[in-house]
Amino acid sequence: MKLILAIVSNDDSGAVSSALTREGYPVTKLATTGGFLMAGNTTFISGVDDERVDGVISIISKYSSRRTQVVPSSSTASSADMSMYSSYPVEVTVGGSTIFVLNVDRYEKV
Repeated sequence: MKLILAIVSNDDSGAVSSALTREGYPVTKLATTGGFLMAGNTTFISGVDDERVDGVISIISKYSSRRTQVVPSSSTASSADMSMYSSYPVEVTVGGSTIFVLNVDRYEKV
């Protein structure tokens, strides 16, 4: 048995959740926050038999896509005794998914 942890962008979480449920995979959703952009994510937790892992990963990959987004960035420049603050847009890649597959030594449903 495997435990799958998948971190997916909130933009994709509805489609991922619907597809996993429709295909009969057990899934739990947790609201999480990412690091770099402090953007909302959804972490999916699913416990499945070894032979079903590829099916879960396939669905997550199909419904979570990488895309670029322009976000404000800032820099501080010092000129003589003055500090200048400027903001400029930076294009970053967002979305997609990060998936961890862990071995489960013991599983009980009580």
